[in-house]
Amino acid sequence: MENTQRRVGVIGGTRIPFCRNNTAYADVGNFGMSVKVLGALVERFGLHGVELGEVAMGAVIKHSSDWNLAREALLSSGLAPTTPGITTARACGTSLDNAIIIANKIAAGQIEAGIAGGSDTTSDVPIVYGTRLRKRLLAMNRAKTPLDKLKAALRGFSFSELKPSFPGVAEPRTGKSMGDHCEQMAKEWKIGREAQDRLALDSHHKLAAAYDAGFFEDLLVPFRGLRRDGFLRPDTTLEKLAALKPAFDRSSGHGTLTAGNSTGLSDGAAAVLLASEDWAARRGLKVQAYLRDAEVAAVDFVHGEGLLMAPTIAVPRMLARQGLTLQDFDYYEIHEAFAAQVLCTLRAWESVDYCKQRLGLDAAFGSIDPAKLNVHGSSLAVGHPFAATGARIIATLAKMLEQKGSGRGLISICTAGGMGVTAILERP
Repeated sequence: MENTQRRVGVIGGTRIPFCRNNTAYADVGNFGMSVKVLGALVERFGLHGVELGEVAMGAVIKHSSDWNLAREALLSSGLAPTTPGITTARACGTSLDNAIIIANKIAAGQIEAGIAGGSDTTSDVPIVYGTRLRKRLLAMNRAKTPLDKLKAALRGFSFSELKPSFPGVAEPRTGKSMGDHCEQMAKEWKIGREAQDRLALDSHHKLAAAYDAGFFEDLLVPFRGLRRDGFLRPDTTLEKLAALKPAFDRSSGHGTLTAGNSTGLSDGAAAVLLASEDWAARRGLKVQAYLRDAEVAAVDFVHGEGLLMAPTIAVPRMLARQGLTLQDFDYYEIHEAFAAQVLCTLRAWESVDYCKQRLGLDAAFGSIDPAKLNVHGSSLAVGHPFAATGARIIATLAKMLEQKGSGRGLISICTAGGMGVTAILERP
């Protein structure tokens, strides 16, 4: 196979407003939301009947019937039915991962264009039953005669088997939720409550200002009566945020994570179109920015590392490969899973000890200009449907770089399972 490396352009993206679970999208599900954003992307860029090289979509919480989510959604999107689809999941990094998948295929010359995205719902969740009932139903299915089926159904039956099980957000290896783990990180890095609340407040104010300025007019398609994100609270204050009780560490008296400085359970979807320069030029489409590089890392959170600290490792690796420093960026998009996670990441990069001992650097990685961080708000104000966040960030950052005319942006996303997905967008 010919070894080629082509520049990968971000043409643009779209999303539906993100909203709280059990509200506007409660009965839509991942398939419906995925169809909506893919269809909107097809409309925006005139892709009706067009065969793309790949559509990579994902969802973290999904029904077993959605195993083929990307393919089924694209078949209802207006794209040519000869377009392949792949369904993926890497928790909160899913759609950024999908962009990496598509970009790598374009860079290698395997495809010319593709779509990356994701959706998630915590409203329409899969409800399952315990092992005993599952084995009982399988035994009934294997039984040959009605009498044998009846025996399999009744033998040793207990009504407790009918108790359903809902999907949890706890880490299987530790039994602790992501919020519990982040509380530990906040204590380790001495991140106080006021700093977390202030970052959350800034996120809401920045997002509100972006809406007022019309920034999202071409990025967001109204859906189910929503035209703005359901989490946005432009009138919130530090006093209101300070009045909220701890959401995870409720008993020690030292909990700092609250519903105000943590992302809430969300429903939503987003997608972005990536392409080679030649393909975009042939269709008369402009490239907003280029996906220059990406990196994924993981930490040993089971044995003491912070669950959400993997981006602190991935970013230095990626920048070293590109000959860049942390200060060589015009914008920083650090996913606000929790305000504490963002602040822990920044503090770690400023720590000489951490950077020398854990990252193998000669000095601290350094600080960033707060004015360049999450300029139009991020997940605390927007919401965080797990698999949709990466595509939302790519589309937002690519537009920012296009508006600026040139520059470079850093994307950093922490994920469940102790992983981090990072990328660089640039516009020469």
